[in-house]
Amino acid sequence: MTTNPFGRVITAMVTPMRPDGSIDEAGVRSVVEHLLANGHDGIVVNGTTGEASTLTDDESIDAIRIAKEVSGDRAAITAGIGSNDTAHSVHMAARAAEAGADALLLVSPYYNRPTQAGLLAHCRTVADSTELPIMLYDIPGRTATAFATETLIELASHPRIVAVKDAKADLWASAHVMAATDLLWFSGDDVLTLAHLAQGAVGCVSVVGHVAGKEYAAMIAAMDAGDLAAARAIHERLIPVTDAIMTTSQGAIMAKAALAELGVIESAFVRLPLVESPPEHLEILRKGLAGSGIA
Repeated sequence: MTTNPFGRVITAMVTPMRPDGSIDEAGVRSVVEHLLANGHDGIVVNGTTGEASTLTDDESIDAIRIAKEVSGDRAAITAGIGSNDTAHSVHMAARAAEAGADALLLVSPYYNRPTQAGLLAHCRTVADSTELPIMLYDIPGRTATAFATETLIELASHPRIVAVKDAKADLWASAHVMAATDLLWFSGDDVLTLAHLAQGAVGCVSVVGHVAGKEYAAMIAAMDAGDLAAARAIHERLIPVTDAIMTTSQGAIMAKAALAELGVIESAFVRLPLVESPPEHLEILRKGLAGSGIA
């Protein structure tokens, strides 16, 4: 069985920003402490919800460094280093390791739309360049390029490619890869976390986990104990807040709004082309938090 270097209750954390758009380092520390206090044993920095696509390289590295300083050995820090430029991903993998990252998150290249052969070469090149374990990130709704089942099975033979964050919403494809490999599987889609756990995922990389870390920890513990009914009850209780964060507008926008509502961060500022939640979305969020018993 592959050793899990990522944790099991993981959130792809936001990158807090001040109203002028600069990185709020105190906010980064506050979010990390909040996650650690609420059931997390892993954190992804510079993922989709962290607005990685609008961060500079130096901002990304600073976020990794701060997260690791705060977390210490309390949680694994997985650094998003994906790009549509393989050379840039290799460069960021090296910088992330220097900044203290415990593992790497590698999304399929966006915009370029590589063939599966190109995707194989991209992932192997990055994996060959580092000593850190890698979690592949399959999210074709954002990248336009899905990891084919055969590609994932082939990549599983690389000693440093050990996990998948699955946001493809194809449970049957997931089942095929899990049956054929020992890749560690993580739900990357909050609405499907229970389903992924039921067919063998080891954990989640969540957005809703910003406000429901303890609930996800309890869900995973229930599944480990074979108590599907308890896990399903948690899943059902999280429906209002999951709808509010994941379907109202956009996960990064609503996760920041939720953390601001809870007083974890001072500002819900997001960088263009994202914009902050309007009052009607905040009202949906408040009802979702209350409906799930979170606020």
